[in-house]
Amino acid sequence: MNRTDFPCLDVKVHNKPLVYFDNAATAQRPQVVIDAINNYYSKTNANVHRGVHSLSGEATDLFEAARISMAKLLNSPSEKNLIFTRGCTEGVNLVAQTFVRSRVQAGDEIIVTEMEHHSNIVPWQLLCEQTGAILKVLPFNDNGELQIELLNDLITDKTQFMAVVHVSNSLGTINPVKQIIKIAHARDVPVLIDGAQAMPHIKVDVQDLDCDFYTVSGHKMYGPTGIGILYGKMEHLEAMPPYHGGGEMISHVTFEKTVYNAVPAKFEAGTPNIAGAIGLGVAADYILKAGIENIHQTDNELLKYATEQLLKVDGLRIIGTAQNKVSVISFTLKGVHPHDLGTILDHYGVAIRTGHHCTMPAIKHFNVPATARASFAFYNTKAEIDYFIESLEKAREMFN
Repeated sequence: MNRTDFPCLDVKVHNKPLVYFDNAATAQRPQVVIDAINNYYSKTNANVHRGVHSLSGEATDLFEAARISMAKLLNSPSEKNLIFTRGCTEGVNLVAQTFVRSRVQAGDEIIVTEMEHHSNIVPWQLLCEQTGAILKVLPFNDNGELQIELLNDLITDKTQFMAVVHVSNSLGTINPVKQIIKIAHARDVPVLIDGAQAMPHIKVDVQDLDCDFYTVSGHKMYGPTGIGILYGKMEHLEAMPPYHGGGEMISHVTFEKTVYNAVPAKFEAGTPNIAGAIGLGVAADYILKAGIENIHQTDNELLKYATEQLLKVDGLRIIGTAQNKVSVISFTLKGVHPHDLGTILDHYGVAIRTGHHCTMPAIKHFNVPATARASFAFYNTKAEIDYFIESLEKAREMFN
């Protein structure tokens, strides 16, 4: 758990040292992840599962070891509960078009929350258009905290499923998902948790949460892009139809009938993202070695310090002030459009995100068109935050 593990943090932008505060969009990768991907392509490049030669065996071992590492990180009952996906987006779509589609008909209900990322809204809207189901929304208050007290009334006899984000990428809110799952399960409603922003910051235990599905995005948790995990309870995965057809997901094929392979292979048609999976496994090992509790503590210190310093900036408004947050701060600066602010800060070498952060309904709640967002990882420093604040002040003075 060392800043020097991340080579990209040493680059310069506009001849200034990079201050990378866009970790909620994608985190940086440690050298061990980069090395693992390079090692696969350099020394063990072969397809997995189907080859009898040595290289294929080595690649398969690395690929499946990654699944085991992710199972440890998630405290999954077995690595067989984990399906490799392209990320959280594909995980949500997979569940929507297999498990949930087979359960819903016209007039049935699916619940999401007001703070969802678009990838946990649009797939459910598509499903509702296809089936005639109804999408219902659990709102949040002006602090950016879900109004859990409304959930019991929102769930009806027609509610078939609920999808909720564990940690908001735009507000930083850590939602009480264990409590939400308990309320939903009391009414026999299965729950999917979008874990994209949770995995890099907090401990995730899928058995303790008792969630039905949990999605993971590799590039948010110091792993490669284009790879992720869908965790599912085994009884669900075995009952669900396949999402894609092709090689690997079959055990026997004739023109009359195809017999599908066992879980998880049933959902992993075609040649997978082998290098991505291997890199993801190494990222999981990196987090396990560093200790997610240590990462969370460092994140909290950065969040507290940055919040204190930002509140001293004239005309700055923090959007999302939940009691329980990760190190994500969205804000507006009076008289400066977020896009202009992002452009100016870039000239000082500071990378932040501007816009609606793929959470248009959440940003609309606060009656602002867009926000600037600074999101921190454990490798960021208080000195970087000080420099960021100085750059903010210069931008504010420029516009005043």
